[in-house]
Amino acid sequence: MSTSSQTATASSAQSLPSAEVALQLLYRMQLIRTFEEQVRTLYSGGMIAGLVHLCAGQEAVAVGVCSLLRADDMIASNHRGHGHCLAKGADVARLMAEILGRRTGYGLGRSGTLHIFDAVNGNLGTTGIVGGGIPLAAGAALSAKRRGRRQVAVAFFGDGALNQGLLFEVLNMAAIWRLPMLFVCENNGFGEFTAIEDVTAGADPIARGLTFGIASETVDGMDVLAVRAATQRAIARARDGGGPTFLVCNTYRFDGHHVGDKQDYKDDDDAKAWRLKDPIERFGRWLQDSSMATASTIAALKNDIDEEVRAAIDLAKAAPFPAADDLGAHLYA
Repeated sequence: MSTSSQTATASSAQSLPSAEVALQLLYRMQLIRTFEEQVRTLYSGGMIAGLVHLCAGQEAVAVGVCSLLRADDMIASNHRGHGHCLAKGADVARLMAEILGRRTGYGLGRSGTLHIFDAVNGNLGTTGIVGGGIPLAAGAALSAKRRGRRQVAVAFFGDGALNQGLLFEVLNMAAIWRLPMLFVCENNGFGEFTAIEDVTAGADPIARGLTFGIASETVDGMDVLAVRAATQRAIARARDGGGPTFLVCNTYRFDGHHVGDKQDYKDDDDAKAWRLKDPIERFGRWLQDSSMATASTIAALKNDIDEEVRAAIDLAKAAPFPAADDLGAHLYA
């Protein structure tokens, strides 16, 4: 089994996207950002029950990976999963309705933000269990391999899952069975409120994959082109029978662990430095420098997204709450 350790950057991209594709990447990242900003506002206004975990700042990972997946490829998400859902094609209004607990949502308003399941778009679900989506993706990858469908499955997880025994078990099985699978670690530096260096042994998280003989790369997770380039290599390897890939995407969540987290544990200078790497602003500048878009085009795109998300909120607010009879609906095949 071939093993590689690389650091991917935008300059290493195998092929640059067309202007049309590039604008779609920007659209999808901006959609996620706007969606998350509105969810924060709704939560602060008492419209959402429970805790909400936002992914603002991490958009390049979700979009960079999912932009290269086929419709029948599968993903398994985590508690910070709105971005993964939208990147894989979730309907904005249905996703917002579910978060607001309305009957028109993906789970009839019963699952909320932590258990979004979207079979049509190959989303195996978000989950509040750390690392809980990893074996789901492995099972999907095993099924795809046995059926010979050349599908791939992606497991998204945070750096907090690097210390879960479940991850090691699945890495071992994926390597032995050469599963068509991508392990995508969104390393945002913190597991809840604790810095990764305080709880995770080993100099580099990439060693988790290398130890099992899995092709592994460290990626600039704030650069959507770098993520796409690494994903392109991983998908090609998976579809051709070369087995899994382990990607460590170094990124940063601009918000706290959940809405309401004061983020006292973060260093101010470090946070400001990461803000300067904002994946959306960074890619917008690249589009303009590459003559693929103008400032006015980007501004118009953002305005359109603002209207799209506002319309989704209006639809969700107008939808009914689940009825008592919905409690037992869709529980069995």
